[in-house]
Amino acid sequence: MRDPRYSAKLTLCLATVYIVWGSSFLITKIAVTHLPPALFSGIRFTCAGAVLMAIAGLYRGDAIPARVIDWRHAAITGFFMVFASNGLSTWSLTHIPSSQAALLTATSAFWIAGLGVFGPRGHPLARSAIAGLAISFVGAVLMLIPRQALSRLDALGQLAVLGGSLAWSLGTLYYRSIDTRLSSLMFMGMQMLVGGLMLVCVGLAHGDAAHFSPQWPGLLSMGYLIFFSSCLAYAAYGWLTVNATPSVIGTYSYVNPAIAAFVGWQFLHEHLSAVQLAGMVIIIVGVSILTLPGGSLTDPKTLAEPKTQ
Repeated sequence: MRDPRYSAKLTLCLATVYIVWGSSFLITKIAVTHLPPALFSGIRFTCAGAVLMAIAGLYRGDAIPARVIDWRHAAITGFFMVFASNGLSTWSLTHIPSSQAALLTATSAFWIAGLGVFGPRGHPLARSAIAGLAISFVGAVLMLIPRQALSRLDALGQLAVLGGSLAWSLGTLYYRSIDTRLSSLMFMGMQMLVGGLMLVCVGLAHGDAAHFSPQWPGLLSMGYLIFFSSCLAYAAYGWLTVNATPSVIGTYSYVNPAIAAFVGWQFLHEHLSAVQLAGMVIIIVGVSILTLPGGSLTDPKTLAEPKTQ
């Protein structure tokens, strides 16, 4: 018989990951309407990285690494998974709805599966994984069909999300290939810190400081993303990686975009066309196939670090 305390913890952690990360696209959309995207995102991840490193040091006893190679790994993954991935995704929200960005972000699942055949830990794709990839690709194409005439910035926003998903996948595959003695909490904190500092530099070079107006909606959104999205949800996810099966953990890949689409419709009055709604369903089906037991996303280390929401 399953321990009821385990079931309660599992339910609580899954609900935290679903709700917090599912709502993060909405919160980020609110933030970028009040704050310049690069500097806002940079400050967010720099602060979150410092907090996670402090937690790893105070509660786990992890020392800040002195080896250059550890910081090099953090810099490479921080570039792909924070600077490029989140930077592009955050910028895209200045031009496209949060619901569409969230659903296109789910395509990182089939990037990871498709590119996962390469490298030292490469593996062949199962038939179910190939089916999931094909289905997800069709859904992504349908999501790109606009409700009305597509402007140049709208198209660039969609491409930015897809480029960010590709960058995330490359960073994930790099992380799978390295050998590090650091805890996932310390490594993720270092990754966020380094990637966040990269974004801060870009924001300052772009002149974002002159447009950084400390209005309450933007500041509250930043605080939510730092402490809830980047800290609380990661703590819940960390518990899941140790105590839940990969197939259960992988459900965030398709539950979160569905929640993002709902809250975007409910609070920002975002609407998807009938074709895009069909694409949403198809993407969720395709990603769910990839996260079934035996699929390409059931390697625990593939799922060990979720997309930085």
